[in-house]
Amino acid sequence: MNQTSQKSTQNGSKIEPDDWRTYLRMDEDTYIELLNLVTPLVKKQNTVIRTAITPQERLSTTLRFLATGRSMQDLKYSVAIYPQSLGQIIPETCTAICKVLRRDYLKFPNSEDECKEISRKFETIWNFPHCLGAVGHKHLSIACPPKSGSFYYNYK
Repeated sequence: MNQTSQKSTQNGSKIEPDDWRTYLRMDEDTYIELLNLVTPLVKKQNTVIRTAITPQERLSTTLRFLATGRSMQDLKYSVAIYPQSLGQIIPETCTAICKVLRRDYLKFPNSEDECKEISRKFETIWNFPHCLGAVGHKHLSIACPPKSGSFYYNYK
C-alpha cells in the first residue's frame, strides 16, 4: 500500500503502510489473505441483543495479542472488547488460524521417528534438546530451574 492507496479507518484516520507491520507484525496483503481464510470459521451472526464482533476485529485482536504478549486485561483498553469475550475470541481465532494454515503453511511431524529427528537437529545445531519447533520474533519467559544462577539469564 503506498501513499496514494492509504485506507481510512472508521474514525477517518489514515492507516500508513508501516502501521500494519508495527501493530500486527505483518503486511496488509498477508493480513487480508489470512482474514479471507479465517472469516468463514470465525464469523458470527448479529442478534437482537447485540452486534457480533467482526472477523476483522477478531483477527486483529488475536494477532495483537500474539504479537505483544499483553494480558487480556491490558488488551481490552486498546481493542474495546471485554476480557471475558477476549478469552473466547482469541482461542477460537487461534484454532481457526491453525486449521486454515495447516494445509499449506504449517508442517507437523507425522511419526515418532520424525519427531526424534527434529529434536536431534535442534539439539545438535542450537543446543536446545527436546525441541520440535520454533517461532521467530517471540520472546517466551520460562521458569529457571532452582539454583541455576545466571545460567538461564536472558542477556538480550
